[in-house]
Amino acid sequence: MPTGLIERTANAYAYPLLIKHLLHPTETYAHKQEIVYRDVTRFSYATLRRRIGQLAGGLASLGVKPGDTVGVMDWDSHRYLECYFAVPMMGAVLHTLNVRLSPDQIRYTIEHAEDDVLLVHADFLPILEAMRKAGLTRARTVVFLRDDPSEPAGSEGFAAEYEELVRSADPGYAFPDFDENTRATTFYTTGTTGLPKGVYFSHRQLVLHTLATMAALAAPAEGQRFHRGDVYMPITPMFHVHAWGMPYIATALGVKQVYPGRYVPELLLDLIRNEGVTFSHCVPTILHMLLTNPAARNVDLSRWKIVIGGSALPRSLAKAACERGIDVFGGYGMSETCPVLTIAYLDPVTLERDIDVELSIRTRAGRPTPLVDLHVVDSEMRDVPHDGASAGEVVVRAPWLTQGYLNDREGSQDLWAGGYLHTRDIGTIDAAGYLRVTDRMKDVIKTGGEWISSLDLEDIIGRHAAVSEAAVIAVPDPKWVERPLAIVVLDRDHPETTEDEIRKHVATYAERGAISRFAIPERILFVESIDKTSVGKLDKKLLRQRFGRPTEPDPGAEDAKPSTDRQDSKWPGF
Repeated sequence: MPTGLIERTANAYAYPLLIKHLLHPTETYAHKQEIVYRDVTRFSYATLRRRIGQLAGGLASLGVKPGDTVGVMDWDSHRYLECYFAVPMMGAVLHTLNVRLSPDQIRYTIEHAEDDVLLVHADFLPILEAMRKAGLTRARTVVFLRDDPSEPAGSEGFAAEYEELVRSADPGYAFPDFDENTRATTFYTTGTTGLPKGVYFSHRQLVLHTLATMAALAAPAEGQRFHRGDVYMPITPMFHVHAWGMPYIATALGVKQVYPGRYVPELLLDLIRNEGVTFSHCVPTILHMLLTNPAARNVDLSRWKIVIGGSALPRSLAKAACERGIDVFGGYGMSETCPVLTIAYLDPVTLERDIDVELSIRTRAGRPTPLVDLHVVDSEMRDVPHDGASAGEVVVRAPWLTQGYLNDREGSQDLWAGGYLHTRDIGTIDAAGYLRVTDRMKDVIKTGGEWISSLDLEDIIGRHAAVSEAAVIAVPDPKWVERPLAIVVLDRDHPETTEDEIRKHVATYAERGAISRFAIPERILFVESIDKTSVGKLDKKLLRQRFGRPTEPDPGAEDAKPSTDRQDSKWPGF
């Protein structure tokens, strides 16, 4: 009986999906294109390709072999880009360490991932010393990284200095073929409970994610595109989900790449202006930081396209960006999904409508990219209606999703319960296929018999002219189970704004049915700044620890009754 399988000629090349194949543009049409690191380093793609070979040769001389794990502690740099390629192309595993975790947490991830070699920037030597004093058992071999060649190592026990290691090695390292399902990368989530969890991705997954996301970013009819005429600069840490996979896409396209090191607002704005940056990605807090920096007034941002992810893009922030001429739009994904799942494409018909309609699309999570099978489901894993109102958990399948948590069988089974990856996000899908993420499961507020979205409430509060930033958390309440607490940073031009003014602003949305009246917060705290996570998101875990005190019953609320006629008063999946 015929099997239907394709027969391969004996000498045909099977072409495994390996990261090394993304480098072909560097050897053909893009070899003269530039890689820029701050005001420190500038070289061509041809030099990048040579340095990747030299880095691999240098690491091999230190004993790195297929299956070993190489950890990196660096700022966003040309060195990191070289590691993105050289380490996995050797058949080793690249561990991108989150340098913003505590020394104990970083030490845990090094030991859990079983790192064999560490590449450590000079700025992180104090962390390395703290980990060694605490009994670090892995990564005995350490390579020292520095921006200033005259900077001393400051510690004993380094196997090599990065540039010397690269210079001394042969650029002709022969990168072998191997199984495309070989693990290429590992990094750790910044989970809100327990120890960080390791996620991992294969060569096949990273290549497919690169191709699918590249295709998605080529799809919009106007704007929002990432193409060979762009200049790319990440403003998402390279330790976090491969900087959303964009450095792989940028290299495959052969575009000019600019790496900023530490995120200093004035430096980022200078690079945008001086290097002609046209495409970036970041979390909302970073964009807010740049737009509110006085130096932004002197920078033309009208050619800048920027994808916002990590958390919802507030409408007020999107409006402020659009007013500066920035082509801003949302995307969605998570550490476990490599990460891109959806992008907020604008259809041609949307561009012909008013700015309010356009903003409503730009601030959504978006439509699934090619090969993504995404659903919003109830607690029985049944699809909810695509009416833009029916809410449920976002679950997904795609060929690049992590297959589990590293050395965590129970957590992996829970992640993939029912054969779909569970995001633990609540969302809706409208008739046009746009996903809107309304909250994390753990962040929704149960009050007055209804579920209140903290993201919706943050967005509404952020629309007040006096509000610079806002975060909303649930605080225990003896009468209503929970109540929303708004934590607000006021704009420097409106320091006299009162709690009552903010409440009245929110009440106008409740009066027209946009939100429940139970979403109006009794308590509003004005603060100088709002705590952020290591990747720049609002740190609601820390905010709950700091401000999540129970509130006293409101005697004047005795006659208030929970709504019983709202279709979304009971969200499925809880």
